[in-house]
Amino acid sequence: MAANQSKILVTGASGHLGALVLTHLTGTYGYPPNLIIATSRNPEGLAQWVELGVEVCAADFYQPESLVEAFKGAEKLLLVSTDSTDNEARLNSHLNAITAAKSAGVSHIFYTSMPQPDDSLVSFAHVHLETENAIKASGLTYTILRNSWYFENILGSIPGALELGTLYTAAGDGTISYLSRSDLAKAAAAALIATSGVDNVTLTLTGNESLSIAEVASKVSEFVGKPISVIQVPTEGIIEGAKAHGLPAPIAEMVASFDSASKAGHLSAITSDFETLTGKSPETFSVWLNENKALFASTH
Repeated sequence: MAANQSKILVTGASGHLGALVLTHLTGTYGYPPNLIIATSRNPEGLAQWVELGVEVCAADFYQPESLVEAFKGAEKLLLVSTDSTDNEARLNSHLNAITAAKSAGVSHIFYTSMPQPDDSLVSFAHVHLETENAIKASGLTYTILRNSWYFENILGSIPGALELGTLYTAAGDGTISYLSRSDLAKAAAAALIATSGVDNVTLTLTGNESLSIAEVASKVSEFVGKPISVIQVPTEGIIEGAKAHGLPAPIAEMVASFDSASKAGHLSAITSDFETLTGKSPETFSVWLNENKALFASTH
C-alpha cells in the first residue's frame, strides 16, 4: 500500500452518487482501484469496476449479517445514506452499517447527511440527525458531509411544469443552495483521500448561489424557450396535488416538506466547505443546465 493511502470502501456503489464517487476517486483523483472496495445490494451491476481492479462485494444494510464480512479490510468507509421512504427502516439500516463498520475494524466513517438536520422541516431530517449522533457515539473517527440538494432534484417537477406551463409551490421566496450530484461526489472523494482536515468534523456542502424555485423556473424557461408560471399554494395544496398524481400520502408529505424547509430558510446556507475540500468552485446552475440540455430535450 502506498504511503498515506488507505483502503477505502464506498457503499451504495451501484447508485447514482456512489458510482460518481468511484468515478472521481479513480478518474479525477487517480486513486488506485486496488485500494477501493465497492459494495452494493446489486453487485452484478458493478462489472465495470471489477474490470478496473476495484474489489466488489455484496452488502445489504437490511441484512446485517452480510455487512461485517463485506466491510473487512477497509480503513475508511463512505456510508451513502439509503433511499428508503420508510424512515424507521432507513435509520435502522444506517445503524446496522455503523455497527458492522466498528465490528469489521473500520477506523473512519464518512456519512452523506443533509443541511441543518437538527431543526429542519424535511420529513426525514431526524433520520440523518440520529445517524450522525450514532456515528459520533461509535467512537470511530468521523466526517459528516451535509449535502445540499442536487440540481438533479428539479427533474421531478420542472419538465412537467414546462409541459403544463405552470409550477405549483409552497416554498414562497425560500431559496436552496443547489449543486450538482457530481460535485457532491467529487467532494466526498476528496474527503476520502484527504490526509488532514477531515477528522471529526461536520461539513456543509453547498453551491455558490442560493436560488428560489421561481429563479430556477425562470432560468430553465429562458434556457428552453418555454414560459413557466410559478403559482404559490398552501402546503396542503402540494400534498393533495401529489396524492392526486398517484403518490402515497407519506411521499406526498415528504415532497411538501421540502417546500416547507425551503420557505423556512433551512436549505439556503452557502458555505466554503466544498471549495476547501476540492480546491475548486462548485458548478453553477447555468453551466449545469448547458451540460445537461439533453435532459430537457423532450420539452423543446
